Amino acid sequence: MPDIDTIYALSSGKGRAGVSVIRLSGPRAGAAILTLTQKTTLPVPREAELCWFMEPDTGVRLDRGLVLYFPGPKSFTGEDVAELHIHGGRAVVTGFLETLSKLQGLRSAQPGEFTRRAFDNGKMDLTAAEGLADLINAETEAQRRQALRLMEGRLAELYEGWRGDIISAMAYLEADIDFADEEIPSDVTDQVGPMVKALIQKIEQHMGEGFKGERIREGLQVVILGEPNIGKSTLLNFLSKRDVAIVSDIAGTTRDVLEVHLDINGFPVTIADTAGIRDSGDVIEIEGIRRAEERAKSADIKIILVSATDWPEVPRKLEAQIDKNTIILLNKSDLDNRPENNKSEAVLPNQRFPNTTVLPISAKYEKGLGKFLEHLSAEVEKRMELTDTPNLTRIRHREALGDSVAHLYRFADSPHKEVALLAEDLRMAARSLGSILGRVDVEEVLGAIFSEFCIGK
Repeated sequence: MPDIDTIYALSSGKGRAGVSVIRLSGPRAGAAILTLTQKTTLPVPREAELCWFMEPDTGVRLDRGLVLYFPGPKSFTGEDVAELHIHGGRAVVTGFLETLSKLQGLRSAQPGEFTRRAFDNGKMDLTAAEGLADLINAETEAQRRQALRLMEGRLAELYEGWRGDIISAMAYLEADIDFADEEIPSDVTDQVGPMVKALIQKIEQHMGEGFKGERIREGLQVVILGEPNIGKSTLLNFLSKRDVAIVSDIAGTTRDVLEVHLDINGFPVTIADTAGIRDSGDVIEIEGIRRAEERAKSADIKIILVSATDWPEVPRKLEAQIDKNTIILLNKSDLDNRPENNKSEAVLPNQRFPNTTVLPISAKYEKGLGKFLEHLSAEVEKRMELTDTPNLTRIRHREALGDSVAHLYRFADSPHKEVALLAEDLRMAARSLGSILGRVDVEEVLGAIFSEFCIGK
């Protein structure tokens, strides 16, 4: 492949480090090793070799380190790949990259180009490539586990199986078209119909399992709502274990949405503190309230703080936000002397909102917050726990599955169409599934997918 560039990049993190790794991929990777080491033979494939690296024009030593050689196709990209394990000082790394830039046929890699070449050479499908990107960006245990599932091909295996079922169904119809004179069942739709209906049920069940995969990848969205001076910022500081929000007796201190990213029991969660919701004539505060209400619409969990001394009365604007995904916290419970509400560690009985948990707390004195955090953790796990079946992780997957189901429904709802039209319905359904894996032309989405990667991967 002489017309293909050999690419190189720093694959380890930037900045000073004990060891840095520079990766090369392409037809001149082996030649680059020989040039840098001034040797006549390449290292034994997949065995590390200790050697000196030299600047080819002057013979000046660059560093002493390890070199590994992975001849294609048994490499990450499917091409010849070299790895240079060198000391991680900035001057050392810069010297290597400048030297490589002078070698004929070599150029610096673009973001995600190594993985793009692995995909192009059939080393992985698109879902595995997306899983690799997710693994690089994983910050919690759940994100790591889900990303590994994608990399291992669990999702691809599921979708490839469904695509195979559609192709099997197509075989009946294609046979009826191409071999009409042979002994083929007279009504092929009777043979294929049950297969299609069963497949529709499987895909819809998969799509109907909520948005767990997307939530794990992006983080569960939790929003804190309440009137001014009710303790929202104090609660956010407690959850984040640091002072991220200003706590003040002055109403309207929080004017915009303030976010904190947390790891709760291994799951990624974004907690958003919002402006106090009340009637206001201040233009800036009104905009903050609008943003708070808008954020609440897309939240997975809403935490609404109300005054314990006012309960069970709830401000009108806050009452409109209460639903099954709401946790009501009765803050300042230390000021409430009513016997029925003096249960700082208990879930209070609740007649007004029977599907909503109500917990008394004192954010200022951190009373009842342990029970609240325990309940919040359980709600997070319920919405994000991994199941045996791999989860959807991207809107792209969901849209393609929706297209596939639409074509399958068109087949199932029109059993008396011409066989050629029925076969086309199945072909389009299989094509939609194939687009998730990269089995058909998906050039328009490749740039977006691989741009997520850092340079060197």
